[in-house]
Amino acid sequence: MSKLLTTTIASPIGKLFILSRADVLLGLNLSGFQDLLSSLSSHELEEKIGKSPKLPGISDKLADYFDGDLKAINSIKVKQPGGDFSQSAWSAMRKIKAGTTESYSDLAHRAGSPAAVRAAGSACAKNKIAIVIPCHRIVKTGGAIGAYGWGINKKIWLLEHEGALA
Repeated sequence: MSKLLTTTIASPIGKLFILSRADVLLGLNLSGFQDLLSSLSSHELEEKIGKSPKLPGISDKLADYFDGDLKAINSIKVKQPGGDFSQSAWSAMRKIKAGTTESYSDLAHRAGSPAAVRAAGSACAKNKIAIVIPCHRIVKTGGAIGAYGWGINKKIWLLEHEGALA
C-alpha cells in the first residue's frame, strides 16, 4: 500500500491543502491539514504521512484547472468515506459540467432520492474534496448562490472562473 502524502498548492482562491494516497485524492480544502486528517481511519492515522512538493496525477491537473483547462480535474481519482447517499451525491456532482450549476433539489434527484434535498445539502457540507468534487456548482433553487464551507467569495470566484456567473 502506498503511503499517505500531503502537499500545499498556491491558487487564486488561497492555499490548497491536499492529502492523497498515490494518485488518489483523499482530501482537498482551504482550511488546513487538521480537517483533512479528521476523515482518516484510526489505522490510516497510524501510518507515516509524507510531504511531497507535487502529487502525481493531481498537482498538475489542479494547476491546469486554475490556468483555464476546466476539464483537467475530471480525471483525478477520488475517495472519501461516507454513506450510500453521500457517495451517490458526490458522484453526481462530478457529472455536473463546469460552467453550469444545479440546485440541491436537482442534486437529490441525480443522486437517486428526489425527496432528499436536505441530505443533498448535507453531502455538500460533508464533502472533503473541494473543487474536484464540485459542490461549488450546487446553488439554491432559483439560482441564489447558497453556502460554501470556504466562503461565498471563493464559491463566486470558482463559478466565475468556470463561466457559470457573468
